[in-house]
Amino acid sequence: MNNFEQATKIKLRFSSLQMSGLSVEDLWDLPLTSKTRSSLDGVAKVANKEIKDAEEESFVVAKSTANTVSQLKLDIVKHIIAVKLAEKEAAVNASANKAKREKIMSIIAEKEDESLAGLSVEDLKKML
Repeated sequence: MNNFEQATKIKLRFSSLQMSGLSVEDLWDLPLTSKTRSSLDGVAKVANKEIKDAEEESFVVAKSTANTVSQLKLDIVKHIIAVKLAEKEAAVNASANKAKREKIMSIIAEKEDESLAGLSVEDLKKML
């Protein structure tokens, strides 16, 4: 079972410094970072803190299920962060490619104008 299936099956809820009770679906709406409201970075920090707090080392007692749930939370948040970062990078690349394409098109238009301007009047009349 993948992480998202597990999360929905156990009705997993996330907390940030400002909010609690966030569902997996809510995470997709959060910004990567924010100083004034909940963010994916804040949710990841809370999940990571839960893991560290539960990592009391014991040689007798097995890992608790709370630690497993916290790790699932962190894995899901990290996945969503990775997807959002990839989407952000793709948007930046698309914007840069669009700007480059527009620049090339304008240079082509200038070159065509220059080549037409260099033609004689007779050649221009023949083209008409």
